[in-house]
Amino acid sequence: MTQPQTDFTDDQLLGHARRLSDEFSGRAAEFDLARKLGQDASDAMAHAGFYRLFVPQYLGGLEASPLVSAQIFERLAQGNAACGWVAFIAATSGSTLGSIPKDTARAIFNHPNTMITGVFAPAGKASVSNGEVTVSGRWQWGSGTQNANWILGGCLVEAGNSKPSQHMILMPAEQIGFLDTWHVSGLQGTGSTDYEVSNLTLPDSHIVGFGEQRPPRTPLYQFPQFTLLAIGIGAVALGIARAAIDELVRLAQSKKRINSTSTLADRAHSHLEVARAEATLRSARAFYYQTIEEAWLVAEAGERVSIEQRRDIRLATTYAVEASIKTVNAMYTLGGGSAVYADSPLQRHLRDVHMTSQHIMVAPSTLETVGRLYLGVEAQTSTL
Repeated sequence: MTQPQTDFTDDQLLGHARRLSDEFSGRAAEFDLARKLGQDASDAMAHAGFYRLFVPQYLGGLEASPLVSAQIFERLAQGNAACGWVAFIAATSGSTLGSIPKDTARAIFNHPNTMITGVFAPAGKASVSNGEVTVSGRWQWGSGTQNANWILGGCLVEAGNSKPSQHMILMPAEQIGFLDTWHVSGLQGTGSTDYEVSNLTLPDSHIVGFGEQRPPRTPLYQFPQFTLLAIGIGAVALGIARAAIDELVRLAQSKKRINSTSTLADRAHSHLEVARAEATLRSARAFYYQTIEEAWLVAEAGERVSIEQRRDIRLATTYAVEASIKTVNAMYTLGGGSAVYADSPLQRHLRDVHMTSQHIMVAPSTLETVGRLYLGVEAQTSTL
């Protein structure tokens, strides 16, 4: 592979997303069978700059806008949902480099194609002593971890006599134990397997957000981490839904009932369902991108994203997932018996889009929190 490009325009990034989406569209079954991405596919996304979308610029990262990044994840997912998912997880994980000491960040991100991924949930325990941290834990949902160079694990960290606090810790992939747990219904190619460490000792500079370390005061870092994470889920769901409509339209041109000369495309019911699907998907997509754009303009002006804007993004993201599921369900049903076969893209889209809804960032509790805020009722907003 040629020397990696160190800077990209937005148009170049989106062009790479279109190219790789098309390139990976025929490999979904391969990745599903392996239950992880091919390393060549992961390397191609790294080379395209996708894993450093949210890495600080002083490290050679792009600090790309969430608006452009969402379009990248959506386009990747249109061709291959697992690729879109791993790309957004790795991109958001890369943002943690802004919250560790610069010397450590430079040592970790020592190549433009460095891939970081991992899990925020505090399933591990860690203790700090004499400038070192000792980590033990087992984490679920480790998307892309088997392709990564560095892996994050959320921990409850004990330091001295203070109350344990929640942080992520950056751990070298070669010291991680991977467990064969990723036997699932959808997004099989993401390789989101369990992983673990036992009494791993590292410099305490590997603890994200520890001590006085704070992220750069640049537009990207005005976005809360949870907001960036949720945006990626919505983008993947929207990409899957678009792929489902496109596949149904393709199938409808030739699919015929037994003893009939008319195709699925000739039927009035098909016309209604496809029209409704387009309206559902496009309206959800417009709402989704509108809320991201409004918040990004605020961040670019040097201001923090408000709780109202975070509320609206999370509503739009959760609705994007719901609308995408509705769209894919309709296309799968309209596809009839053809859709149930293992080689049908429609059955894969059905499995994958439903898997996106299981992430806690788009769970029904999000709508409950959003509703409380609209009604002026006290709500827990730390994860918005």
